Amino acid sequence: MPPTLASLVHHSALKLTVRAGEDRLDTPVRWAHVSELADPVPYMEGGELLLITALKLDAEDPDTMRRYVKRLVGAGVVGLGFAVGVNYPDIPDALVEAARAEELPLIEVPRRTPFLAISKAVSAAIAADQYRAVTAGFAAQRELTKQALGDGAQGLLGALAGQVDGWAALYDASGAVVATAPEWAARRATRLIPDVERLRERPAPASLVVAGADDRVELHTLGTGRRPRAALAVGTASTLGTAERYAVHSAIALLTLTTERSRALQAAEARIGSAVLRMLLAGEPDHARAVAGDLYGGLLDAPFRLVVAEVAGPAAEAAGEAAGAAEGAWSAELVDAVESAAARFGEALLVVPYGERLVLLVADGGAAHLATVEYAALLDAGRAEGREPAEEPGPLMGLSAPAGPIAAAPAYKQAEQALSVARRRGRSLVEHEELAAGSVLPLLADDAVRAFADGLLRALREHDATGRGDLVASLRAWLSRHGQWDAAAADLGVHRHTLRYRMRRVEEILGRSLDDPDVRMELWLSLKATSAAGE
Repeated sequence: MPPTLASLVHHSALKLTVRAGEDRLDTPVRWAHVSELADPVPYMEGGELLLITALKLDAEDPDTMRRYVKRLVGAGVVGLGFAVGVNYPDIPDALVEAARAEELPLIEVPRRTPFLAISKAVSAAIAADQYRAVTAGFAAQRELTKQALGDGAQGLLGALAGQVDGWAALYDASGAVVATAPEWAARRATRLIPDVERLRERPAPASLVVAGADDRVELHTLGTGRRPRAALAVGTASTLGTAERYAVHSAIALLTLTTERSRALQAAEARIGSAVLRMLLAGEPDHARAVAGDLYGGLLDAPFRLVVAEVAGPAAEAAGEAAGAAEGAWSAELVDAVESAAARFGEALLVVPYGERLVLLVADGGAAHLATVEYAALLDAGRAEGREPAEEPGPLMGLSAPAGPIAAAPAYKQAEQALSVARRRGRSLVEHEELAAGSVLPLLADDAVRAFADGLLRALREHDATGRGDLVASLRAWLSRHGQWDAAAADLGVHRHTLRYRMRRVEEILGRSLDDPDVRMELWLSLKATSAAGE
C-alpha cells in the first residue's frame, strides 16, 4: 500500500498532529511538496501533501484562507502540513476553519520536525511500496511461468485470475474464446467478442478498456507481428494496481511465447509442409509419410481434401512473394480461420504456399474443412452485399473430393478444375463433387467457348438475317429430335421435305456434314452456349 496521511501521523519520529479532516486520513499520498507561494496550484499534479510555513500568506484572514483552501482542494491536494513556531506560533483559526469547511486534512508540524524529514518518510514509504509491488510482480511471474509450463494456457489463466482477483480469457486469431478462468467467465468473455474484433483492427501491440456493469475489462493483443494472432481479456472490479499490472504484463509475454511460434520454426514447418505436398503430388506417399513424421502424419492416415486457393490482381503477387510463410496479404484471414478451427479441435493441418496459390490439406469433414466452407460462404455474402474491398479481393477456392495419399495428384487436379469453375462463376468456393453431380451447361459460360460458338454459327445467323430461311431454329429442332425428320418438322410446323432442304443448306454454308457425330455435338453445344447467353 502507498503511504497515507494516517501512516504519516502515526510515524513516531514525526510527531504530527491532526487539526482538521480527521475522516480523510486514509487518503494515499503521492508526494510531499514544499511551497510558500500564495497560489501553488499551477505546480500541483494532485495527490500531494503540501507543506507550508505561511511565509507569504495572511493565514489569519478568513476570506484569504477560504479561497486558498478551495484552490488546494480543487487541485487535488490531499493534505496540508503547517509548521508552527516559524511564522505563526500556532495554526491560525482562519486556516483551521477553512480546512474543516472543505474537509481538507490539516496536519500540525512541530518546529523540531523539518519538512525534509516528512519528505524522506513519504519517499521511503513510496519506495517500499514499489519494492513490494515489484517483489509481488516477480512472484506472480514465477507462478504464472510455472502454471504455463505445467498446464499451458489454461493453467496460466487460472493463476492470472487469482493474482488480479478477477477473471481472464484467451481468444484465438479468429476472435473465438478458447479458454477462460474461472469457468463462469466464459459467458462474459463471449459478450466481448465484438470488442476483441475492434481491437484486432488496430496495429499491434494494442490494448482496450471496456467498462462493464460489474467489472472493468482490459483487452490486450498477443503476438510479435503487426497483425495480432490472439488476445487476452482481464476483468477486475477496479483499476489494476502495480503488482496486478506486473502480473498482466507477465501473462502477455508468456501467452505470446505459447501462441506465437518463432520465425525459424515457422520457416522449418513451411519447408517440411512444402516437401510433403510435393512428394504426395509426385506419387510418393511413403516418402511423404516419412518426412511428415508426427507433424502431419495423422492427417495422411485418414481421408483428406485438397483446397487450392488463389486470387487475381496485385494481391496475388503479394502472396506469391511471401515464400515460406503461409500468410500472404490476401490469405491471412483464410489461414487464421482454418488454423484456429483446427487448433480448437486438435486437428492436423497442412498449409503450403504454392507459387501464387495457397494449398491446404484438411481432414475430410473436419473442423478445418468446415471452416473453409464457412469462410467462403461469408465471402460470397460480402460480395453479394458489395462489402468486399476492390483493392484486396478475397480468395477463390477449389475443393477436391475426399482422397488418400496415393490419390493426392488426382485430388489436386480436381481442386484445380473446381477452382477454374469458381473463377468463371465468380464464386468463392466450388467443390469438385458439384461438377460431377451438376450439369455441364454452366461450364459453357467460358469466354473461349462463347467465342467458338459465335464463330461456328455466325454464317447461319447471317443467312437467317437476310430473311431467306430459318436455319438456326431448324438446326436446333432437328438436333433436339436426334435427327428424326417427322418429329422435328412437326415441332417447326413445316413439311419434312422443307426441313431436309434446310439441313442441306446448313451443310453447304458450314462446309460440314451433319452425318459426323462430332459436328452434331459441336453444333449442339454452340447452340446451348449462345442460348445461355440469351442470344
